[in-house]
Amino acid sequence: MEFIHYFGDVFTPVNFLILVLGTIGGLLLGATPGLSPTMAVALLIPFTFQMEPASSLIMLGAVYTATVAGGAVSGILVNIPGAPANIATVMDGYPMAKQGRATEALHYCFISSLIGGVFGVMLLIFFTPPLAELALRFGPAELFWISIFGVTIIASIGGGSVIKGLIAGAVGLWLSTIGYNPVLGTERFVFSEHLAGGIHVIAALIGLFAIPEVLALVGASGTARGKVTYAKWSNHSVWKSIGYNLRRIKALVVGSVVGAVVGVIPGAGGQIAGLIAYDQTKKLSKDPAKFGKGEPDGVITAESANNAMVGPSLVPLLTLGIPGSPTAAVLLGGLLINGLFPGPDLFTVHGQVTWTFIDSLLVGQILMMIFGLMIARYSVFVTRIPKHMMAAAVIVLAIFGTYSVQNSVSDVIVMLVLGVGMYFASRIGFSPAPLVLGLILGQLTETNFLQGRLIAGDDPWGYFFAGPINKIVIALCILSIAYAIYGERKQIRKRRQQQQVTA
Repeated sequence: MEFIHYFGDVFTPVNFLILVLGTIGGLLLGATPGLSPTMAVALLIPFTFQMEPASSLIMLGAVYTATVAGGAVSGILVNIPGAPANIATVMDGYPMAKQGRATEALHYCFISSLIGGVFGVMLLIFFTPPLAELALRFGPAELFWISIFGVTIIASIGGGSVIKGLIAGAVGLWLSTIGYNPVLGTERFVFSEHLAGGIHVIAALIGLFAIPEVLALVGASGTARGKVTYAKWSNHSVWKSIGYNLRRIKALVVGSVVGAVVGVIPGAGGQIAGLIAYDQTKKLSKDPAKFGKGEPDGVITAESANNAMVGPSLVPLLTLGIPGSPTAAVLLGGLLINGLFPGPDLFTVHGQVTWTFIDSLLVGQILMMIFGLMIARYSVFVTRIPKHMMAAAVIVLAIFGTYSVQNSVSDVIVMLVLGVGMYFASRIGFSPAPLVLGLILGQLTETNFLQGRLIAGDDPWGYFFAGPINKIVIALCILSIAYAIYGERKQIRKRRQQQQVTA
């Protein structure tokens, strides 16, 4: 096997040092709000110009892998997802931290990231040709229905109320239309010059999650200035976490499979993988009401999904030159800079470079878990920060992270406005997750619908409803809606029974 033959090249002193430094750096960059995996990889490409091709790809791959997992650190500790891929992790990870279980949540994060990541890389190693053929079958119509499938889960991630989840999701879909039409270039809802460029996902993500938390901390610090932000920390054993994590087979399987499938679809992204996996795990749970309140399965399935996406997202990139994610698109630039062009020659003529890079992804997953668990040990220091100091630190991170995306003051203003609005909305039971999901999916849905409509010409119905993939995803959309209705009615009956018993 080629990947075994070149495995030793990963452990040469230079390559292994680059892999270690890239993994540590990726974890730190991922934990910084606003510095997404795509931005982290893009920032490091200039440093690869003078490096050997294999070494440069090892560094970029290590940073890609580690930032996806590292984004969960800030999400779990201070409720700011490091990247859109970590939105689902926050939904149960942050409640766990508030319960004094931050270290436990980070353990589950990095252990499940390893399992999902290894699963994804093994698919990359053994199933590249058939997965590449599958990726070619996804055009605008298929991606449109994938987006609609994502829209169907909005209601179920809205906290306790389906209606409030739908309202928040609808607001998110409206926010995605602000700015310029992505295909026709027409202006929409631009009632301020700060909205001319639309609403950037990272600005919305930081504002909707971070600012409400800052305002809550400021309000609480006035009455309990000397108290810490979270409950007291307990020394949770790594081995206990590993044992528990491995027993959560359903969450791991759902997360890994969903992440791998979404990863191979060009342009879908890790945020969709994590949220779909979270939704499906919640629906399959015997007690869905636990989710959103500190349920470990929520962290496990979300992190296994967004890391299982990494390997398959490289399949269409390496074989067809079609990036499976925004970060993979930046990696394509890294390949081309080194004179490597996607296609069969990458695995034959340049086999040593390619397989060394793929092998480093496998080793990088293990290093990511090791260094991640080391970080988890010191999470206690964050939990001991007083509320007023935590609020100041979070607002600085939020402004820095938002501004660094596009060097735009408008993004900062939009972030603050959305955050303040979300703070008041959260007081009456609204959740930021469906709103962010609506914003992300709205952009993806609209772009693919408009592109598909142009391709379809005079037969849009035939284009969007024909083909096996379209029919399968449409069926999944219908099942998802039906199951959501069934689950809501089941919860209503359960609450009525409880009220009758207490009465």
